[in-house]
Amino acid sequence: MAKRLLVAYGLWALGGPLGLHHLYLGRDSHALLWMLTLGGFGAGWLSDLWHLHRWVAMANSTGSRQGGAVPALSPIRLAGQVVVGTYFGLMAALALPWVPQLLAQPLAVGLGVLLTASVGEQSTKAHRVLTAAFLTSLLFQAQLLAVLPSSLAAGMAAQRHRRYQHPVGPPLRLRARLFRLGMAYLAFAIPVGYSLLHGTAGALGWLGAVPMRSLQSLAWLLGLRGGPGGCTEKQLWAYRVLGIPPGSGTEEVQRSYRELVKVWHPDHNRLRAEEAEQRFIELQEAYEVLGGPRRAAAGGG
Repeated sequence: MAKRLLVAYGLWALGGPLGLHHLYLGRDSHALLWMLTLGGFGAGWLSDLWHLHRWVAMANSTGSRQGGAVPALSPIRLAGQVVVGTYFGLMAALALPWVPQLLAQPLAVGLGVLLTASVGEQSTKAHRVLTAAFLTSLLFQAQLLAVLPSSLAAGMAAQRHRRYQHPVGPPLRLRARLFRLGMAYLAFAIPVGYSLLHGTAGALGWLGAVPMRSLQSLAWLLGLRGGPGGCTEKQLWAYRVLGIPPGSGTEEVQRSYRELVKVWHPDHNRLRAEEAEQRFIELQEAYEVLGGPRRAAAGGG
């Protein structure tokens, strides 16, 4: 069915930050990207207004790209890949502190770059992008400062292997497209939602802290401060051991410590005593690094 420019403008105005106009025009990757970044952090949604007429014409066109054609190099697309890759990497560090950063961080960066690379008619080689993200992260030992260079390396790999998408069969029905978008959105939202429910200040407090924590993480990347929330490397390690976000309060530190000590106490893990003892020692060290915390509130007052 032919797409109408007036409908596209209406969807852009009513639900542009959620990518409704991209969904209408069959640009599912662009729609998902907008859903996860609220319209490209607002700026992308506003710039869409000047491109809608071209996208509508493309959606109504029956022509196809030649098999050997290669898209032109786009500095804007590269910049978008780096920004989204960095954003995804930071969100993985904030929402998945219990997952090894050597796995979570480069995977999140690579997926963010791949999503941006698949916007419109283009695509790239996924294994090249993920390899670049993982290797760069490994060079930096998966520290938070690896997010930016990993995103840059993955973005450059995506640009190096850019190509046009090749149609594979008839277009999917709307129900199938919505299902795929929903599953992809849940894969991003569930870890964030879990952190919302387990934060020290509750859901509203954590949600309000996300922008500030992201800015703090970026400041650490630029060397302007010691780490998220002013944390040192040792403190960041301690938060990861306790499975809580950097900057968590005293009550959250104590709660997590007590729960994990019960789980990993050597007396409760006789079948894997060596692993339990090592884990128990790490928990004790992490608890001490974070102040005990504050020596159990200065001996109970």
